[in-house]
Parts: sequence; structure tokens; C-alpha cells
Amino acid sequence: MTKKTNQNEPEKTVPKTEEASPVSTEESVVTESASEQESYTLTAEEFAAAKAHIEAITKEKDETVNLLQRIQADFDNFRRRNASVRLDSYEEGKRDTVKELLPALDNLERALESIPAENAVWREGIEMVYRQMLDSLKKLGLEEVESDCVFDPAKHEAVMREKVEGKESGEIVVVFQKGYRMGGRIIRHCMVKVAE
Repeated sequence: MTKKTNQNEPEKTVPKTEEASPVSTEESVVTESASEQESYTLTAEEFAAAKAHIEAITKEKDETVNLLQRIQADFDNFRRRNASVRLDSYEEGKRDTVKELLPALDNLERALESIPAENAVWREGIEMVYRQMLDSLKKLGLEEVESDCVFDPAKHEAVMREKVEGKESGEIVVVFQKGYRMGGRIIRHCMVKVAE
């Protein structure tokens, strides 16, 4: 048997759950956004105050970024300057140390010149010490100043002047003390006698 329904009878509907009702969700969203719009409506003064606040924060951010960039540049300059000063100090320390050792080198050279030929063992021993010391100083950058040339006040110190036959004026006649330089800088001038 089939059950007939009466068309005049209204249909019974099953109550729908909230998940199945898209219409009610949309209505609630529209209601919420309308209430949000009402709560976020700004007056002209509030808008001007908010705009001024945003501009102040933006200006402060830009100033902070500029300050940080300047600090970073200053630090980079400090690092470069510090490395340069450290290298200069190291080189100056080497020059000072070598300059203090030059009198000992001169004395070893004088000792070699004064040892008689019959004391070959002594001469050989002192010559070995002299060469070892000179080699060590050369490794540090020590160079001898040329003395077989015309007098140059930047390299030589004239302690005597004398007329000498066969020598032109300004030529170096005798070297009293050797001169040395390190790294292009004179650490001791060559003491010489110059022809007039």
C-alpha cells in the first residue's frame, strides 16, 4: 500500500542545525560587521590624532634607522683605523728594537776588524755571531743605507768636510758609521766625511 499525501497539507520540516543554515551565518556576519563599523567610526579629530601619531612613529623609525647606519659606519671606520694603528705600532716597535741593537752590531763589526790574522778561530767565531745577528735583523726588514754615492742629507749625516784630490764636491770620502733603514724609513743616518 502506498501512502498518499494530501497536497493541501503543509509539509513538515525537520529542524535544521546551525551548521546547515548558511542564511543565518551570513546574517550574523552582516550584523557583526555593521556593529564593527559603528564602533570604528572616527571623528575628524580622532583621525587627525591617529594620522599625527603614525607620522611621529614613522619619523622616529627613520631617525632610528639613520642613527643605526651612522653607528655602523663609525664602527667600520673605527675598526679600519684601529687595524692601521695596530700595524703602525707594531712596525714602530720593530724599528725601536732594531735601533737599540745597532750598537751591538757595530761593536761586533769593530771586533772583527781588530782581531789579528793569527787568531783565526776567534775571528771565525765572532764573524759567525755577526752574520747570524745581521741575518736576523734583515729578516725584520733592516737594510743598509748606500754610502758609495753622492751625499744626500735625507740618508747621510756629514760630520766633516775636506778637500780631497780626485773627488768631486759632495762625494762621500769616509764612512764613520753605517746607516740603516727599515720599511723605507731611516732609523739611523750614515755618518760620513764629505769632499768639498
